[in-house]
Amino acid sequence: MKYGKLLFLGALFLALGSHSVFAAPGLKKTIAVADFENKAGIASFAIMGNAMADMLTDSLMQSGKFIVLERQALDAVVAEQNLAASDRSAKAGAGAKLGNIKKSQILVQGAVTEFEESKAGGGQGIGLYGVRVGSKSQKAHVAVIIRLIDTTTTEVLASQRVEGEAKSGGLSFSAAVSGVDFGQDSFSKTPMGKATQMAIDQAVEFISGKMQDVAWKGKVIKTETDGNILINAGQTAGMQAGTVLKVSRPGEPVLDPDTGMELGAELTELGSIKIAEVLEKYSKAKAEQPLKQPAQAGDVLEIVAA
Repeated sequence: MKYGKLLFLGALFLALGSHSVFAAPGLKKTIAVADFENKAGIASFAIMGNAMADMLTDSLMQSGKFIVLERQALDAVVAEQNLAASDRSAKAGAGAKLGNIKKSQILVQGAVTEFEESKAGGGQGIGLYGVRVGSKSQKAHVAVIIRLIDTTTTEVLASQRVEGEAKSGGLSFSAAVSGVDFGQDSFSKTPMGKATQMAIDQAVEFISGKMQDVAWKGKVIKTETDGNILINAGQTAGMQAGTVLKVSRPGEPVLDPDTGMELGAELTELGSIKIAEVLEKYSKAKAEQPLKQPAQAGDVLEIVAA
């Protein structure tokens, strides 16, 4: 009996070991979060769209599964690039450069559809120095529609309603000026703060699950004279030495005749390359067999299935 168990454990160990060797690397896909649209109908909470987008951006970054691009401060980034390109810049080439805004594979959009808080019981309570203390229970409910959009085709790849609900009882505190300050630590402890975080957590889970179905894609940066092929994924993207990537060259863009929108492009496979050296933001690869055409900037990279 013990011998049979040892055989089983040994087989399990070998199976797990083989999976870790041959499994495709956990390459991080690039996503961006747009400001949330407020459809909850509460004018005083108009700021919540930006705040909830910030919360989702932070949660996605903390998950460690994605490369998350800044979109909430895009106007400021563009302004900085324009300043660096102008004569007002202190030193040419010292600031942000035009064209350095990285494109995301997927854009995450959110629409807040419910943002409600109700109170019950407790009577008028006791007022002191403008703050009223009462015995009330609070219930908060938040609902958000999350959409994942392909940035090349603008196609909605997935959509999901996420929500959070939280309750509290006991003493409640209210001041003369009402509102929601997402930036305060105290907000996270309120029913509304807890309900909001629950919705954000569900959104991260939904995004993580759906992004597994999105194929990772990279790009060739250039081919050096020594034959090294530089690609735009390094340690920060989870690239690993020994990873084999298929190289394809995009043809003429396919345009929608009605809108003129780019829908994609035909890809011509050139062969495959193997990662030889991984640096922080890019990697160097070699072609194991001569490619049909030399790799060049803009060629598309995809993982070769094991």
